[in-house]
Amino acid sequence: METPYNEALTGILSFSSFAAAENTIRRLENLCRKYRQASDKKGVEYCRQVALLGRRRAEAISRNPKVSLPKRLQKREIALWFKVWLETPDIFDDWLALRKSTAEFRRLLESEHINRGLGKRNAGGDKIS
Repeated sequence: METPYNEALTGILSFSSFAAAENTIRRLENLCRKYRQASDKKGVEYCRQVALLGRRRAEAISRNPKVSLPKRLQKREIALWFKVWLETPDIFDDWLALRKSTAEFRRLLESEHINRGLGKRNAGGDKIS
């Protein structure tokens, strides 16, 4: 990737949580908008490539049997977010708002919070509930 794009896009891809994935997509959208306004097709394409990489990585994790089921389901959901943004960026915000209002997503979000809680430990190494 060329210098101005490399600086803008390096480190932008994060999907360790739903919040991180949403932040990544929002940042990509903002950069895309900026590049479109400047008629910079190369910049727009680099943004799309980063999103496609995120989608592919999330899909790969979602298929990995060594990864816990809740994490695989989370990554499958995040891959869907990248897919929708890549295919129909103009409706992504409305689609995501609707998606987040579903019972299915709330269960996934609950699972994400539970899994994070299981990994937290206090200074003595004891699990924090």
